[in-house]
Amino acid sequence: MEKLIQDISFGDNLKRLRTQKKLSQADLVYKMQTYGSSISRSAYSMIELGTRNIKISDLIILQQIYKVDFGEFFKGIAPQE
Repeated sequence: MEKLIQDISFGDNLKRLRTQKKLSQADLVYKMQTYGSSISRSAYSMIELGTRNIKISDLIILQQIYKVDFGEFFKGIAPQE
């Protein structure tokens, strides 16, 4: 499984998108699982906190759930030097 390595956290953007949809982490994880993800709520929580990497397949599922451009996940994030 390919994973994106978070050298810059985008967890704030994930949380922003989730709260805009008025979803709890548990609700979101349930939706992700219906799309075929095996993610747990605790694993997703760590991704939002920036302490766990995200699978590319899970990011694609989030894009489908939120119906946003992938750029929304990286909004306001600049490369670190």
